[in-house]
Amino acid sequence: MNTDDTLVAAPVRPAGRARAAALAGVLTLVVVCVGDAVAGAFPFGAQTRNVNDLGNQYVPFHAHLWDLLHGRADGDLFVNWRSGFGASFLPDLGTYLGSPFAPLVALFPRQDIDLAVFVLTCLKLAVAAAAMAVFLLRLRPGAWWMAGCLGASYGLCGWALADAVYNTMWLDGLIALPLLCLVGEWALAGCRPVVGALVVAGCWTANFYTAYMATLAAGLLLLARCATVVPTGRERLAAVLRAGLTAGAGVGLAAPLVAAVYVGTRHAFPGRESAFTPVDTETLLARLLPTTYSFGSPALYVDAVALLLALGLPFNTAVPPRVRGVLSGLVVAVVLSLQWAPTNFAWNGFTTPNGSPYRAAFVVCGLLVIAAWTSFAHGLPSGRPVLAGLGLTALIVAVAYGGESWSPWTAPVTAAGTALAGAGLWRLVQRGGKPFGGRWGVVVLCCAVAGQSVAVTAYTERLRVAQKDDYAVWGERQEAQREAIARLDGWPRHRTDPGREQTVGNDPLMVGGQGAQYYSSVTSDVLARTMTALGGGYTSRGRSVQSLDNPVTDVVFSVGARLRTAPDPHQGWFPDAGNDVEVVRRSVPPLVTVRPAGGPARFGANAFRNQEAMLGSRVYTLPRISLGRAGAVAREVAGAGLSVPGGEDGWRITGVCPAGTDLHLWAPHYAGTATQAGVRGRQPVGRFRADHAPVTKTAAMQQVGTVPASGRFTVLLDPERGGTIPAQAIGCLDTGRLRAAAAHLTATGATEVEVDGHRLTARLPAGSRGVAVIAVPRVSGWHCALAGEPERPAGQRLGLLAVPLDGASTQLHCAFRPPGLRVGAAVALITLLALCTFVGVRLIRARKSL
Repeated sequence: MNTDDTLVAAPVRPAGRARAAALAGVLTLVVVCVGDAVAGAFPFGAQTRNVNDLGNQYVPFHAHLWDLLHGRADGDLFVNWRSGFGASFLPDLGTYLGSPFAPLVALFPRQDIDLAVFVLTCLKLAVAAAAMAVFLLRLRPGAWWMAGCLGASYGLCGWALADAVYNTMWLDGLIALPLLCLVGEWALAGCRPVVGALVVAGCWTANFYTAYMATLAAGLLLLARCATVVPTGRERLAAVLRAGLTAGAGVGLAAPLVAAVYVGTRHAFPGRESAFTPVDTETLLARLLPTTYSFGSPALYVDAVALLLALGLPFNTAVPPRVRGVLSGLVVAVVLSLQWAPTNFAWNGFTTPNGSPYRAAFVVCGLLVIAAWTSFAHGLPSGRPVLAGLGLTALIVAVAYGGESWSPWTAPVTAAGTALAGAGLWRLVQRGGKPFGGRWGVVVLCCAVAGQSVAVTAYTERLRVAQKDDYAVWGERQEAQREAIARLDGWPRHRTDPGREQTVGNDPLMVGGQGAQYYSSVTSDVLARTMTALGGGYTSRGRSVQSLDNPVTDVVFSVGARLRTAPDPHQGWFPDAGNDVEVVRRSVPPLVTVRPAGGPARFGANAFRNQEAMLGSRVYTLPRISLGRAGAVAREVAGAGLSVPGGEDGWRITGVCPAGTDLHLWAPHYAGTATQAGVRGRQPVGRFRADHAPVTKTAAMQQVGTVPASGRFTVLLDPERGGTIPAQAIGCLDTGRLRAAAAHLTATGATEVEVDGHRLTARLPAGSRGVAVIAVPRVSGWHCALAGEPERPAGQRLGLLAVPLDGASTQLHCAFRPPGLRVGAAVALITLLALCTFVGVRLIRARKSL
């Protein structure tokens, strides 16, 4: 016999499911908007929401999607020509834009892209809440209004409000969990296998990273349900096999995008490897409560209604003992699994997260809500579960009080919400589970759900901006840049770079142009290492490549126009800097140039010499330099370089170079400013932003002045955090030699270059011999050929695409094929054929049985 009441519960009327979903969705929307309004956050106030990756990645990628959908982007679904001098786009599409909600940004004006992302965020939260409400009623029939309230508890959980609202693609995992649990229920009942596979495919396509976590959690819940609902071992095995086949079919259908993302991560610049350290028990329990926060800890908060019911489940005698034991044990086991390094590693897809290791915390929130519903839906025959929930909540408060995550708001918000929820549940006990006072009873419970979550939303919105990097929403600065780039754009004759002083980590996606700047989880290893070797800077441990404002690399990468702006006033470094845009034009060779065969096989240790190797000409003088403070004896910089302590002014670099050459400083591990001494009027100011131990960002090479007629130069350093000055930190650029080198490359380079989506075609002068070098990073997937020859994987020359020439062909063409796409497409096709065969067999059997 079953240990639960029934395997296939009495169905809830569609109207009840619709009301529950509507209540959950509307309540979630209202709470998020009210909380943001209380915090004064965009779009209800002046405070920006764009912190960390929300401003640097998600808003820019949605802006690029807007351009794609409106036919205004440089590139297509395979190649993004705006970022990283040409980046594979399909992995980014699968990572950031796979959600079915993402295309809705096209309905908004381009300048309202921040509002569009906010609306999408709210919509995803509401849909997650509604999906959980529907699943709860499928799990066990009960009051629609409580299913709606608990659905909102899930949509407003701590993980969603504290972590996922600024990592918008993770919210698709929040939606996926109840949907995948619903697929598990269908597998238990032996129904809807094809629909289940389509649901799994949709979840994995939307965001396979969090869908993977949700699939693990749904699988664990399915095992728990088998242990409590299914009477025999054979039936349990059959249910698990059905679920496994359904999940496998769904993942197979999603394989084209999943495979492309997976291969993209394999070719990406490696992130930080760090040892996992679990949080202490005090912090773990504190994160169950409202208005607690600490980065790198699991956001487990669910409101007081859900928490009291979940904590009271083991003490609710109306629930069968096996159900109580298995489900309560599952919740505890999953929490502990987040605390143990091997299982935490498994939850994170066997990778080390570049951030918090508790990204799977939402599955605990979901299981807590499911436990709460299980307790309520079986009935509350006495006040024992409510009293137990109150007692355990008090114990959690006592253990967590005053800890690192505790805030001044935690105690009053916890007390008020718990009192309201406890009173409401106690009244339900007295009335046998019926809502007291008719509609007002529902209102009281909704207020208990919403009250704490409004406080959590407001608190976390303000705290995020205070603790994290934040970025301005679209405004005058971006508008001026976008208008200037629209006037200058000459792609593919030349590139137009938005500039070194970035507003966000993906300026080309926001304002247009084609530059080196690129920030993604799948930033290619070849791009990051090539730009670093050339003197480029980066942040986010190498995955956020910055623009390099340098005449030599501009010639190499065909950057014919460049914007120069002051640092973003929003960052507060120069609040009165303004938004003026300076345009720098330069005569540059075409995208495809012809070089002699052979040449250097790899980069060396010096960025100036690496630039010359890529250019093919000697244009820098590298002088001996000395470093010292004013009034002290200067020391010659040699070997590994000399350290400059932070906070000590008066440091200076001295040396001798040919008069009239441009002074460039390369100090990737220096943090501070650098200016040339003895110069009147306007002069370049090098701003170097590096950090140390661990190195998460390095400084880009910058021009700091021009060598005077005497040939002797002095560069003044104002170290903020100090750093290291390399032995050959100064390069003196002969602009005449650079112009001659550019003219030669132009004369011998392609006479015509065409770019169409992910294809590039170039026409070369007759008799061209040697190697055609295309100013595009040689990421995996590029195939090239001369006219009349079959395409082959492209060669590389110092990180760029290279095609050997035969002296006869005058045309070459290249095409990009996203690695993993063909294999993924084959898997999807096989899966689709298998599903069609399955459906066909079932239809034939159904006809024969008539």
